[in-house]
Amino acid sequence: MLVISILLISTFVCFLNETLLGVALPVIMQELGIAASVGQWLNTAFMLTMAIVIPTTGYLQQRFSTRTLYVAAMSAFVIGTLLGALSPNFEILLMGRVVQAAGSAVMFPLLMTTIMDLVPEQSRGRIMGNIGIVMSVAPAMGPAVSGLILNSLDWRWLFWVMLPIGLITATIGSIKLRASHTPNKASIDVLSVLLSALAFGGLVYGLSSFGEAARVEVAVSPWVPTAIGAAFMALFVWRQIELAKEDRALLNLNTFKSANFRIGLTLMLVAMVVMFGFGILLPIYIQDGLGLDALSTGLILLPGGLAMGLLSPVIGGLYDKFGARKLLIPASFFVAAVLWYMTTFNTNTDFWTLLISYLVFMVGIGFFFTPLFSMTMASVQPQLYPHASATVGSLQQVGGAAGTAMFITAFTITSAGFASDAVAKAEGVTAGTTQAFTLGAIIWLLTPVLAFAISEKHN
Repeated sequence: MLVISILLISTFVCFLNETLLGVALPVIMQELGIAASVGQWLNTAFMLTMAIVIPTTGYLQQRFSTRTLYVAAMSAFVIGTLLGALSPNFEILLMGRVVQAAGSAVMFPLLMTTIMDLVPEQSRGRIMGNIGIVMSVAPAMGPAVSGLILNSLDWRWLFWVMLPIGLITATIGSIKLRASHTPNKASIDVLSVLLSALAFGGLVYGLSSFGEAARVEVAVSPWVPTAIGAAFMALFVWRQIELAKEDRALLNLNTFKSANFRIGLTLMLVAMVVMFGFGILLPIYIQDGLGLDALSTGLILLPGGLAMGLLSPVIGGLYDKFGARKLLIPASFFVAAVLWYMTTFNTNTDFWTLLISYLVFMVGIGFFFTPLFSMTMASVQPQLYPHASATVGSLQQVGGAAGTAMFITAFTITSAGFASDAVAKAEGVTAGTTQAFTLGAIIWLLTPVLAFAISEKHN
C-alpha cells in the first residue's frame, strides 16, 4: 500500500500539470508577449511528448526496475517544474513543459502495472478506483486549481506550488521503492520507437491543430500531419505484429486478442474525447460567455473533481462486488442525460446550476471510468500488463487531442458568425458551446451500446 500510495500521489501531481496551464494561457501570453498560436504550444508540446514517450513504457518496464524508472521519471518532472517556475521567456517555459511531460508519461503506466502486479484480483477494483483520481480527476482539477492560484498569485506559482510536492514524493519514493522484478536485458527496436513517435506524434499534433485551423489560417492543413500520423500508425502496428512473433515488440498488440480489452479501449476513446472536450470548453464558456472570473471558474469545477476523487475507491469496491457491466450500463445512460441537460446552457445560466451540473457530471464519469479501467486491464494476461497500460496511456493522449479538436472546431465555426461587441461575443461563445456540447452528447450515445457488449468473463 505504501508503494501504491507513493505512485498514486506522484502520478496525480504529474497528470494535474497536463491541464494546469489552460486557464493561465491568456496571462502568460500577455506577459511574455506571444500570440495565441504560440502559447497553445505549452499544452500541445506536453501532449505530444506524452504521446511519443508512453508507447515505449511497456518495454521500459521490462528493461528497468520500478525504482529506477520512478527515480528517472520524477527527476524529469521536478527539473521540468523548476524550469517552468524560473522561466524568463517562452522558450525556457516550453522546455520545462516538455521535460515535465517526459517524466509524467512514465508514471501512469508504471502505476497501473504495479497495481495489477501487487494487488489480488478480488481487491483490485477498490485500488484501481484510485486510478480514476489520476486519469480523470487530475486533468479535470487542473483548471480549477489554476484558477484558484491565479486569483492572487503570479502564473509561475503554478509551478512553485507543485515543486515541493514533487520533491517530497520523489525523495520518499526513491527511499521506499525497491526493484519489483529482474530487468530484461533485451535490446529495443529503434525502428519501432521511430515509427511510434511519428505515428502518435503525428496524430496528436494533427488533431490538436484543428482547433487553431478553425480560428485562423494556418500554413499547413491539420489533415496533413493527421494523415501522416495515421500512415505511420499502420506501419507501427505491422511492425509490432511481426516483432511479437519473436517476442521483441515495443508494444505487444496481443492485448487486442481480448474482446473486453478491445471494447474497453473503444469506450475509453469515446469517453476521453467527450471529457477532454468538455474540460476545454467549459472554462471558456464560464469566463467568455458568462463573464465570470478565474476564481469563479475554479470554484465551479473544483467540487466535481473532489467528489469524483472521494468516490473512486467506493466505486472500485462496487466493481469488486458487481463487476463492470452492471456499473457501466447505468453510468453510461446517466452521463448521457447530464450531457444533454448541459446543452441547454445559455447566457443566463447561473453559478449554482453550473456547479451542480458539473458535480453530477463528474460523479457519473467516476462510475464510468473506474470499472472501465479495472475491467480493461484485467482482461489481458499478467505478462501483458505493461503493454496494456502503455496502450491505455497512449490512447488517452490521442483521445484528448481528438476531443479538443472536435469541440474547439465545432465551437469556433458556430461562434465566428457573431459580431465582436461584448454582448454579441458572449452570445457567440454560448452558441458555440451549445453546438460543441451537442456534438459531445451525440458521441457519448455510443457508450451504452458498447457497454451492453461487455462480457462478465475476462476473455
